[in-house]
Amino acid sequence: MAQETTPLTIATLTTPNIATCLAAHNGLLYSGATNQIAVFDITNDFTQIDTLCVNDAASGSVKSIAFGPWKIFTAHQDCKIRVWKITRSGGPPRHRLLATLPTVKDRLYRFISPGNYVHVRRHRKRLWIEHWDAVSGVVVNGGFVYSVSWDRSFKVWSASDHKCLLSVKAHEDAVNAVAVGPNGVVYTGSADGVIGVWEVREGKKKKKKKKKYTLVRTLHNHKSTVNAIALNEGGWAMFSGSSDRSIMVWKKEDGGKKISFVEDLWGHQGAVLCLYTFRDLLVSGSEDRTLRIWRGEVTNGFVCTSVMDGHRSPVKSLVLVSVEDGERSFMICSASLDGEIRVWSSKL
Repeated sequence: MAQETTPLTIATLTTPNIATCLAAHNGLLYSGATNQIAVFDITNDFTQIDTLCVNDAASGSVKSIAFGPWKIFTAHQDCKIRVWKITRSGGPPRHRLLATLPTVKDRLYRFISPGNYVHVRRHRKRLWIEHWDAVSGVVVNGGFVYSVSWDRSFKVWSASDHKCLLSVKAHEDAVNAVAVGPNGVVYTGSADGVIGVWEVREGKKKKKKKKKYTLVRTLHNHKSTVNAIALNEGGWAMFSGSSDRSIMVWKKEDGGKKISFVEDLWGHQGAVLCLYTFRDLLVSGSEDRTLRIWRGEVTNGFVCTSVMDGHRSPVKSLVLVSVEDGERSFMICSASLDGEIRVWSSKL
């Protein structure tokens, strides 16, 4: 049974519109909203130090944020991925828009050949390097960027020169979540209720070896839309959250050749919208306006130890930040659909 203790709320931040995603990097908290991303200094009482503005009113909401070396990759509702450059010159970090994916150069290189076009709807074609619906998630792993979209696909990009390397038709419905393991295994969660597991295989095309992703297994345990996927630090355990109100725990076995269902975690009264894992903790946010902290291990099971109730709207995104104060403290930053960001303090 859950022990309903509420960690201390130490800060409340208000954004001008819906806070759609959160991410933390190098002491900074990034909050995505409509047409902009607010940047807060975690180490300085969450003072806002910068705003990343998209100069396109049609860009819509920011769906996801990921970090590469001195770069930020953001996924947007207008089907695009934007790349931002981080610069430091003695003062607070500053950000500038570096590129929009796919790049104009990449489009020009491919637009002439009919073979570079795919049917996206009846009587409508697009370049295969383009997402044609909202980009719902983005992850950076090694030198690659992985994006998923409501267009039912995931794409792989070069983090250095921003070229689209391949596109995979992944699901029968919108793809909402993506996670990438240390060995490049891609996990995709969809509105079709399925989690797809994709591994790199060596293919042949015109006598030249070309890497491609192959679907190696599908996980069908959820009864509704998969909204969130999180991997532990080693990538051998996976957690998935769904609109069926459950969180499912999975583990890799036989050297990664098999993925087994371990248990499902119940407690939320609404759809599970976001997950974050750190050490022996799993934090979940839900449509029921609460967050839950689960403690345990994959081999011994997880138990809900805290329920955090304070948001007035569904909790859309969260991120956990460790605090080096000698007391094993951490902060949870959570964003709800009313634009409020709450910062909670607790102990590891």
